[in-house]
Parts: sequence; C-alpha cells; structure tokens
Amino acid sequence: CGQCIVACPTGALSEKDDTARVLAALNDPAKHVVVGPAPSIRVTLGECFGLPIGTNVEGKMVTALRRLGFDKVFDVDTAADFTILEEGTEFLSRLNGGGNLPLITSCSPGWVRYLEQHAPDMIRNISSCKSPQQMFGSLVKTYYAEQAGIDPQDIFVVSIMPCTAKKYEASRPELGRDGYQDVDYVLTTRELAKLIRYVGLDLSVLPESEFDSPLG
Repeated sequence: CGQCIVACPTGALSEKDDTARVLAALNDPAKHVVVGPAPSIRVTLGECFGLPIGTNVEGKMVTALRRLGFDKVFDVDTAADFTILEEGTEFLSRLNGGGNLPLITSCSPGWVRYLEQHAPDMIRNISSCKSPQQMFGSLVKTYYAEQAGIDPQDIFVVSIMPCTAKKYEASRPELGRDGYQDVDYVLTTRELAKLIRYVGLDLSVLPESEFDSPLG
C-alpha cells in the first residue's frame, strides 16, 4: 500500500521506479500511449512542486501529461463511475438472490491480497468487479480501441495511482486478455513528479487544460 514508504524516517524505502519504461513507450512511435490519473493525484501532485498541501492542480496536471507526450489523457473518474454502477448492480443481485453478504469492494488490491493470504474464507464476499484502475485499462483497450480504430496491441496504458499495490494489481495475469494486460504500467504521484521535472517543466506555472473524453 506504500505506507511503509511514507513512514520510513530515512528515505531508505521507495517504490519500484517504472518511469524509464513509460518514457520508452512515449518515445516509441508505434505505441498509442494513454494515461489515466486517479482522482486523488490532482490534490497531491502540487505538493511535489512547493504548492500548499491539497491544492487542486487538475488542469496543470493534464497540461503536463500532454507535454510529456501522452496521446490521450483520460480521467479515471469515468471508470470509477462504472465501478459504482457495476458493484451496485452486483449488490442488488446478491441481496435479492441470496448471494454472499456483506459485499466488499474490490477497489483495493492490498485489501484483496490480504484476504487471499490471511482470510481466504472471505474471498467470496469480495465483489467480482474489477477496480477502477483495471476497468479503465479494460475500457481503453476494448471500447476506446474499437471507437478509435486502433489495435489494442498498439495501445500502452499508464495509470497514475496513490497506492503502490496498484503496481502489483496491474501485473496480475488474470487482469487482461488476448496476451496483454489491462494496464501496462503504474506510476505513483512521486514518479509522475519525477517525469515532469525530467523534461524540465515547472508544474506550478503551467496553463490549465481539460481531460479528453473517453466516451466520445
């Protein structure tokens, strides 16, 4: 979950750095690179550039992502809405059909992994829905790929997440199809800040722009 990194008093612990892999994809003309930041990133990224804690830098973040070279910048909020609808439908189905209750959301990969390892009898209570991150990748490589006329094999999906367990989640072999993963790589807020600095951008002075619309 990354709490050990936050708590470490010396900075000896850090997340696995995937920025080089993302840069390689951005520099590959054969790849259509799509990025989706989680909702919380817009109010944590600014702190990395000296802005007050909690500053909403959504518009500046979108501009930075475009200048980094991402072909599409989508908001994972859309996938979160899908998750709410799907989990709500699943809850009503279980409630009316005698399914396992309580229904526990599958949004947290750290929590899912904990149950798998330490409380396997509760796995039946976890929602069968993918998390917003994985629904995002799945939507991009199915619906969006079809609408844009792009081969899913040529789409490279990056998510920006506040939790390091999302890196592990994206690598789970069952979260993909046809030989590719829903999400190719996951960056944390700190890794995104590193990328922005690497190309010489100052987030605090960037103009604002809006997300692309994944549904047309």
